[in-house]
Amino acid sequence: SSGINAEYGYFSKERVSPDNHNVACILTLPPYQRKGYGKFLIQFSYELSKRDCQVGTPEKPLSDLGKLSYRSYWSWILLDLLKDLHGTVSIKELSNRTSITEDDIISTLQMLNIVKYWKGQHIICVTPKQVEEHLKSENYRKPLLTVQQDALKWAQKGKRGRPSKKQKSND
Repeated sequence: SSGINAEYGYFSKERVSPDNHNVACILTLPPYQRKGYGKFLIQFSYELSKRDCQVGTPEKPLSDLGKLSYRSYWSWILLDLLKDLHGTVSIKELSNRTSITEDDIISTLQMLNIVKYWKGQHIICVTPKQVEEHLKSENYRKPLLTVQQDALKWAQKGKRGRPSKKQKSND
């Protein structure tokens, strides 16, 4: 049966990961694959990483469908951010804003052919028109399902799932 309480998938998150994994496992049940639930869970994991002020990457190796989903999600997030930026931006700044690791950002921008390696560093080379063209592609458009960031409640890392006093008073 479908409905608000149906199970579409699963993900697990290590609260503390020495390898900066923001997700240990994501699974979308077969009837719901290719319908946006996987990317929703990916976005959810990154929203939690942002709340913890951490950058992260999924645990590897990824399945073929996992690679496609992550690459598509990373591309959409980065292109969406780049379309609103004017001037220069560093890979580190993109990482800080998105909680995506610098390595994942570089590999995604390389796939999009919008980053060059020059004098020992990666330089983003893209025009607004190129960003818009990429965003029109079916592969990089906004996911069908997105996280409502203002509805997300999350206890900071190290709090063992209990909200802080400040959080309790705001609820």
